[in-house]
Amino acid sequence: MIRRTLLQVSTMCESSFPTKDQQKIEISGVSIDTRTLNKGNLYVPIVGDRFNGHQFVQLAIEKGAAAVLWKRNEPNPPLGQIPVLIVDDTLLAIQSLAANYRLQLNVTVIGITGSNGKTSTKDMLAECLSKQFKTQKTQGNLNNHLGVPLTLLGLEEDTEMAVVEMGMSDLGEIELLSKMAKPDIAIITNIGEAHLGDLGSIRNIVQAKLEIISGLQKNGTLIYNGDHVLLAGAVEAVDEEIKKLAFGLETLNAYHPVIEEMDPYGSSFTIANDPTILYKIPLGGKHQIVNALTVIAAATEVGMDKSRIQAGLAYVRITSMRNEITQTDKYTIINDTYKSNPSSAIAALEALYLWPAHLQKIAVLGDMQDLGEQDVSLHHHVGSFVDAEKLDYLFTFGPLSVHTADHARRTMSAERVFHYEDKQQMSYQIQSILESNAVILIKASRAMKLEEIVEELVGEKELQQ
Repeated sequence: MIRRTLLQVSTMCESSFPTKDQQKIEISGVSIDTRTLNKGNLYVPIVGDRFNGHQFVQLAIEKGAAAVLWKRNEPNPPLGQIPVLIVDDTLLAIQSLAANYRLQLNVTVIGITGSNGKTSTKDMLAECLSKQFKTQKTQGNLNNHLGVPLTLLGLEEDTEMAVVEMGMSDLGEIELLSKMAKPDIAIITNIGEAHLGDLGSIRNIVQAKLEIISGLQKNGTLIYNGDHVLLAGAVEAVDEEIKKLAFGLETLNAYHPVIEEMDPYGSSFTIANDPTILYKIPLGGKHQIVNALTVIAAATEVGMDKSRIQAGLAYVRITSMRNEITQTDKYTIINDTYKSNPSSAIAALEALYLWPAHLQKIAVLGDMQDLGEQDVSLHHHVGSFVDAEKLDYLFTFGPLSVHTADHARRTMSAERVFHYEDKQQMSYQIQSILESNAVILIKASRAMKLEEIVEELVGEKELQQ
């Protein structure tokens, strides 16, 4: 994590200068939350729509903060209690501090964005790189205008590889993050329907994701999903001094797989242009193979030994609530309740279909949010991928998912398709039809809180009336 004197900090974030006796005081790490603040941290109070971190400065002092940034127009700075550096805006200050700290590090930064697969790819790539390099990655979902600076400021001085996830909800946001992180390699995992509600069209989503090249180092590398026609065309039109590498299932891509074997617990494949190495991943579904291609491309670019890439992929782990398989005494649960959009929901269904035919298979699909004016048609679209021969029951939950159920009933008998607005009633119905060794996929946007169904099925928690 960042360790700098207050004099250095003041220069990096363009604050007021510390007093002469405070200039050599060193901060160790940065915190924006007094609940997780550690002794020696620089406390940066952020002002939001419904909160003001300046109100918690006394807690920061009590917990041992070394210094505090303070917004110029906020009253009652704690002068005399703790070193105070005055700034025009604490958000801009922490972003400036992070950008300057990144420039001082001898680290290779790999930035990742995309509609789906950002977090899984981040986890897989960091796990793989750690077999050869000292590697750090974005923790949790710290991928926005605050999360990225916190990620950068959390890097150790001797970190060799930093895998930085970049999220967005509007145009201009990825540009800000990329210019802050200055990636050596930029990855666009794919283009999907997520954020249609904010951006209005797939073309705008492509434009937003391509902003990742705004901060890409000169002669850096852009690794992108070449299966998406609009993205591939947009990348071709980019007139920058960068290297471009495409990955995907289509044979035109520089990195495309020859799949040897695929089952619910994993896949094995080779790369078409280098068939001598068999890669194995402990994750099911073609979408995970595509994520692994991204990892191989990026790891190869940084000079990683292929045998170590192979070993790294064999033991990858991904963040919980994303295709997380839980085995109970009675059945198998696939917990994919962190987010959902049409592309990822279809991929999850196709992964579910890989399970053996003799096992009962149940899909529980909740509403997909932030799809804009196309929300109804896109829920119908997901319903068209329900395969009556490979799925025993479909449960849908939420006002939009009724359209998924309606479409599924065109090919699946009505007594096998259920729609609910009441989570507890749905849970009762699911449990009433479960067979021994059943496989249950549970997927929805985060706001639907379908992890509560997972918890009840696992036996950790009962749903409340």
